[in-house]
Amino acid sequence: MENIRIDDFTKYKFLSDLNFSSQGDKACFVVHESDLEDNKYKSNLWLYNKADNKHFQLTSFNNESNYIWLNDSESILFSAVRDDKDKENLKQGEEFTQFYKINVNGGEAVKAFRIPKNVSSIKQIDENTFVFTAIYSIGKKDLSALSDIEKAEELKVRKEEKDYEVLDEIPFWGNGIGFINKKRNRLYIYDAKSNKCEAITEEYTNVDDFHLNESKDKLVFTAYTFKDKMPISNGVYIYDIKSKKLQGISHEETFGYGYVNFMDEDTIICTGSSMKDYGINEDAKFYTIDINTKERKLLTPDFNKSTWNSVGSDCRYGGGNGIVKDGKYLYFITTEFHSSYINRMDEKGHIEKITKEKGSVDTFTVNNGEILFVALREQKLQEIYKLEKGQELQLTHFNEWVQKERKVVIPEKLLVKTAPGVEIEGWVIKPADFDENKKYPAILDIHGGPKTVYGEVYYHEMQYWANEGYFVFFCNPRGSDGRGNEFADIRGKYGTIDYDDIMRFTDEVLSKYKNIDSERVGVTGGSYGGFMTNWIIGHTDRFKAAAAQRSISNWISKFGTTDIGYYFVDDQNAATPWGDVEKLWNHSPLKYADKVKTPTLFIHSEEDYRCWLAEGLQMFSALKYHGVEARLCMFKGENHELSRSGKPKHRIRRIKEITSWFDSHLK
Repeated sequence: MENIRIDDFTKYKFLSDLNFSSQGDKACFVVHESDLEDNKYKSNLWLYNKADNKHFQLTSFNNESNYIWLNDSESILFSAVRDDKDKENLKQGEEFTQFYKINVNGGEAVKAFRIPKNVSSIKQIDENTFVFTAIYSIGKKDLSALSDIEKAEELKVRKEEKDYEVLDEIPFWGNGIGFINKKRNRLYIYDAKSNKCEAITEEYTNVDDFHLNESKDKLVFTAYTFKDKMPISNGVYIYDIKSKKLQGISHEETFGYGYVNFMDEDTIICTGSSMKDYGINEDAKFYTIDINTKERKLLTPDFNKSTWNSVGSDCRYGGGNGIVKDGKYLYFITTEFHSSYINRMDEKGHIEKITKEKGSVDTFTVNNGEILFVALREQKLQEIYKLEKGQELQLTHFNEWVQKERKVVIPEKLLVKTAPGVEIEGWVIKPADFDENKKYPAILDIHGGPKTVYGEVYYHEMQYWANEGYFVFFCNPRGSDGRGNEFADIRGKYGTIDYDDIMRFTDEVLSKYKNIDSERVGVTGGSYGGFMTNWIIGHTDRFKAAAAQRSISNWISKFGTTDIGYYFVDDQNAATPWGDVEKLWNHSPLKYADKVKTPTLFIHSEEDYRCWLAEGLQMFSALKYHGVEARLCMFKGENHELSRSGKPKHRIRRIKEITSWFDSHLK
């Protein structure tokens, strides 16, 4: 077997968006892979056939991922850009989404229709009618309503306007989507025969989740309307397709709704939180809403788990279902300690856990009780599994070669008591060619969030470092997900109890693993992990090198410059620059930069609007000013997701930068 290589992730297959057909005899999913030559990812549709238990590639345009099963259960509708003319039109600034249709029983994909909008999600009502959401720019002319001459003039104006950004609301940009001032995700009805779109929601309304009822004559969706400042709460709405009547059925109080769907013709099932007890990160509960009376009923008063998968990995690309309604049951993912599971809830709110194995369930699909899911199991990469009589049956083997050809190291679990009544989970990965007679350098890796978790799943960067001769250790301190609201609640405490947990875990690792050279230990982390890296180097000199990625250094500047800053900082730090500027400064790593002695590398992306570039620049400048060795590597054209979905070559360079930094200071 060979050592894991830095670019091995470019050979991995990433699976996403798994969905059964309505008949349940087939399932479609997306396979993504790196294209190093063009420095991007290729995405194609694949099909799983239940009858012969086989799967095969269905499309080959290399850019199709947004798809739906059509009502006939034999055809798939997907969006893709294939023609040179379409590519040229997009380059000129024209807005449209080209859809193709393919029969899964054979034949080539053919053009179905072209919607003159940037479609984000679509569902079929009948043969010729669809409902979709698309990005709408308030104040811009609708190109589809213009003559050719008027369209040419409008495109000319838009080309000139690219040199300007006018901001008059917050947030004014969003990570991964650029400037979003006066842009909304709007809901439309589309008639394929007439090629006409009709807006359902008004222009200042932003639509999140939406679903059709069983008879497909009503829509339910969550949305919020705003000017000037986006709220943290939203509402639930019903739209009658025949009468074109839109009504709100939720109450006016502050409440954050997540998933929403029809339980039956008169009842809505949804997730939501008042955010009163634990702020914006408070775990959601399940509710029903009576469509006629608008009465909201809490189904799960004692439920205290997150309803999503927060198990971290750098070996995913794409998304998929986290909640699925099937008959009278609602299936959903929970994160519990270091793993995520599929659960099932009936109409009365009774919940049972469906999957039992440790690891990560990344997405799943259900039809008549039959479940297929994409998962990370043990130290294997993503594969598709079938749940059969409570047992998991692996259906695909896209990434089996990694286990057969590379030295994958199994993490060793370590439980550490860090405070009275507090025990945290952590793991240690030994060097791939571990020798009991040698001393090794080590890297402490800190997760983002903070409300996410590390688990016992494959992490490319950690396995690579282990194969390069490092111990790698990581943990889930207070603030992490998987253990209820109270454990995750560190509002107003950033850099205190979480820092204590991480330091005590580090103490225990160094005490138990004598082969680690305590004089050669480095620390790294991204996002919240980047904040904690910056915090650590200002509070201890025990680490000989650090790499702060997409970090936070100043809560005051983050408040006014990032896409979530104005509400995240207020909520998580219990202060604003006007209410208690000293508290924000006290929790800012920049305040302690004059105490830093640790050589530090900063990794930041130019278009990271979640933890903006200014955060890395401030800390870098402070270290340089105080004579501390520092280096900043900025990635152009990348955002907060660099380590997970950045361009392949950029991801390679990122790992090279971090590894070279640690090699030069720890080896």
